[in-house]
Amino acid sequence: MSDQLVRAITKDGFVKAVAVSTRDLTERARQIHHTLPVATAALGRTLAAASMMGNALKGDGASVTLQIKGGGPLGKLLAVSDNQGNVRGTVDDPTVDIPLRPDGKLDVGTAVGCDGTLTVIRDLNMKEPYVGSVGLLGGEIAEDLAAYFVESEQIPTACGLGVLVDRDQSVLAAGGYLIQLLPGAGEDVISKVEGGVMAAGSVTGMLQAGDGPETMLRRLLSDFELEILEETPIEYRCYCSRDRMERALISLGPEELRSLIDEQGHAELRCQFCDNVQTFTEEQLEALYENVRKKSKKN
Repeated sequence: MSDQLVRAITKDGFVKAVAVSTRDLTERARQIHHTLPVATAALGRTLAAASMMGNALKGDGASVTLQIKGGGPLGKLLAVSDNQGNVRGTVDDPTVDIPLRPDGKLDVGTAVGCDGTLTVIRDLNMKEPYVGSVGLLGGEIAEDLAAYFVESEQIPTACGLGVLVDRDQSVLAAGGYLIQLLPGAGEDVISKVEGGVMAAGSVTGMLQAGDGPETMLRRLLSDFELEILEETPIEYRCYCSRDRMERALISLGPEELRSLIDEQGHAELRCQFCDNVQTFTEEQLEALYENVRKKSKKN
């Protein structure tokens, strides 16, 4: 089954929820960045979270960026989602290899670190993006994201994220969920949500049992009647292109472009999110330089 996002609301109108299966896109990220297991798990969780948040946006061209700087050996984690839930991401050091936790699970919290921040940037195609940031609790990402929603947006939230890595280091399963209380939800609603989350268990456990996103939501919110609002395929999608890379070269300005030509004679640009590499020959750079120089003279 390809990756999918499912969005739902309870029929009483007090709880909204979204869940994703992200095995394929997490495996794609692993292949692009050559991540070892703990980096695969951390990046995969971040991608799933960004996908669910991005899909909630309205308006073409809107995007969400999640940035996690925890001070751990992985360095910065970055994931960007469009308003459909398609994502791309990167991690500073994909080759981090640390011991498993005493329970035998990947130690994502130590790899990410907890001395830092989780930052959410919502670009709604307005003059300035919305930026919110919270201190990390433990670096496991799901609890940090739940804390972000409570602290920055005053939305009580339950979040679960999971990535299961196989013995050959490929991704066996990945996904997550966000459950959020809407205005008017009382203590009885909170108790039912908490009970459902406890009974459902871990994300990786549900995925291993063969649950897709809708089944996950029905398991998590088993005490509620659910209305499914949206089911949509999602994927690892990068928007880089040769034109964008050319614009990046132009943005250097005439002096830096001239230095680049004189010192290197060519340029090889690699997208940080995917395996796209574009080479610009000396002749192509000279043409760009001439255009930039002429425009700067006019100005």
